[in-house]
Amino acid sequence: MIVVRNLVFDYPTTRALRGVTFEIKSGTITGLVGPNGAGKTTLMRCIAGLEGPFSGTLTVDRVDVADSPREVHRRLGLLQDDLGLYDNLTVYQSLLYQAAAYRVPLRDRARRIDDSLSRLDLADRVGEKVGGLSRGLRQRLAIAQAMIHRPKVLLLDEPASGLDPDARAALSELLRALAAEGMTLVVSSHILAELEDYTTHMLILRNGRVVEHCATRPPVGRARRLRVVLAQPSPGLRQALAADPQVAGVDVEGNSARFDFTGDILAQSQLLRVLIQTGLRVASLVEETRSMQSVYSEQMRG
Repeated sequence: MIVVRNLVFDYPTTRALRGVTFEIKSGTITGLVGPNGAGKTTLMRCIAGLEGPFSGTLTVDRVDVADSPREVHRRLGLLQDDLGLYDNLTVYQSLLYQAAAYRVPLRDRARRIDDSLSRLDLADRVGEKVGGLSRGLRQRLAIAQAMIHRPKVLLLDEPASGLDPDARAALSELLRALAAEGMTLVVSSHILAELEDYTTHMLILRNGRVVEHCATRPPVGRARRLRVVLAQPSPGLRQALAADPQVAGVDVEGNSARFDFTGDILAQSQLLRVLIQTGLRVASLVEETRSMQSVYSEQMRG
């Protein structure tokens, strides 16, 4: 859905992006992370066609950003740090204006606005002026504006800024739902634990370069690394695991074993039941994952 090749961007006194190359697949949620000044906001603005790079190419949904920026704008929504709200408009007028700007058909505007109000919990604020809203409510309205035209790609720069814990949880749920509907999202944030709640991939920038681009959870059907721990060591653990055709790469150490497992969560539940039925005293069976924080810290140390 997004393809970036050898992207270079220069400000008058510094090079912000240095040969950035990556691809983002449709229906994924990519967490864009890195220290201040790494080039995250510049990269987002380049993808959105708001900045022209010195060299390199970008395509969104197979449309070249440099050649057809207006076509890309129709396929893309952007939440910027400055929000871009008009204080003298009401919440409803703000969404109506944005829908008109993106040429949402007249017959669909009321439905799109009602849906956005509901998803961002703003239905009881329709008549309030934007200038009187709190920071958190303004943030939610800006997100609603960015998605009013149902773009194929949604770029969000610090979307949880100013939101209370309940609103942050609701935002995570909304982003997962949008991805499930086929939307592709790129979310920039410094709160890695929050990103981990909903992202499928992580893209780390440092000094204008990509230093890591990886999945944060295995795709459906891909093997997961599990770890089973027994209350006491048992010589039958390896044999019991090997009997399951979805198990491979068993590594037993003391009273625990790590192995690759290709089954889904229901198959994992069945494996646990079989292990217990064979007489093994299972204390836990969990998926081993590397947190975004650990991956990020490793890259920053490197």
